Amino acid sequence: MTQTSENVTWLTQEAYNQLKAELEHLSGPARTEIAVKIAAAREEGDLRENGGYHAAKEEQGKMELRVRQLTQLLEHAKVGEPPADDGVVEPGMVVTIAFDGDDDDTVTFLLASREYASADIETYSPQSPLGMGVNGKKMGETADYELPNGKTATVKILSAKPYTG
Repeated sequence: MTQTSENVTWLTQEAYNQLKAELEHLSGPARTEIAVKIAAAREEGDLRENGGYHAAKEEQGKMELRVRQLTQLLEHAKVGEPPADDGVVEPGMVVTIAFDGDDDDTVTFLLASREYASADIETYSPQSPLGMGVNGKKMGETADYELPNGKTATVKILSAKPYTG
């Protein structure tokens, strides 16, 4: 499954279900819990010197940001099977690259969003400089991407296989 938009994220059904459950928790019970914490801290008096109140408000802000992120992600997610095993780099693929044509200096990573990240393999976002550079390339092709220092690096695509989890 090729992704044509930078805003689309490929997710397995399991990953989609986990993120949806997290969103439902944050939008319901977690919101209620934080509102209770804020109300209790507010009753303690002077808000300028109330550490519990400020901590609860900060927690609420982080939670609301996560709700917005999850909502946007799930609205634009494509749920289904991994991409075809055709050697083309795209989200959902495990990619092995070689730096500067040195086939001994390699890195293998999953090209996917951080929500799909796995503990067993490093994950790069399709929107990262490296992700944008390799996305759509085929095995054997080279890709250029911009380094944080402004210089350009070249990598060779050694393999691209669907992530099997």
